[in-house]
Amino acid sequence: MIIVNVKENESIEKALKRFKKKFDKTGAVRELRARQHFVKPSVKNREQRIKAAYKQMLQTEEAK
Repeated sequence: MIIVNVKENESIEKALKRFKKKFDKTGAVRELRARQHFVKPSVKNREQRIKAAYKQMLQTEEAK
């Protein structure tokens, strides 16, 4: 459970912003979206390899 203590003379907007930041760091929304459908491990691995190759290509282009 996320707890955000509202400090004295602090606006609700700032406290809400801190709450949203903490909530994003937990990764709950990303996990929910990922669990909506099953992805086979072989497909996950293939996507990771494609992503890594793309990043590698971008880094080699920057070095030139």
